[in-house]
Amino acid sequence: MIAKTKRNEIRQRVHARIRQKLAGTAERPRLNVYRSLGHIYAQVIDDQKGETLASASSLELKLKTGGNVAAAKEIGKAVAEKAVAKGVKEVVFDRGGYLYHGRVKALADAAREAGLKF
Repeated sequence: MIAKTKRNEIRQRVHARIRQKLAGTAERPRLNVYRSLGHIYAQVIDDQKGETLASASSLELKLKTGGNVAAAKEIGKAVAEKAVAKGVKEVVFDRGGYLYHGRVKALADAAREAGLKF
């Protein structure tokens, strides 16, 4: 009997395929999104240097619940404000293998409204 492939393994394969095509540079770092069942995380990463320029998470902001669209909007706004403060205006969006829908889309829209271009 063939074992079923787990949903997260599929997502990781999709993410690996996406990462082959995009990378963050000093001029346009990568805005990476990770979402779990209860929380959402975002990082602005310069892949050439291998360093994180800005990050935000629903754990860090101590939101009541981190697994909803409202929390994703807060995280998108927070990470964009931190990135703009560091001088980053343009990013490459890395959806992390997730569909561009729901929390991932809400985070992206909030980051755009807060001043990031992608």
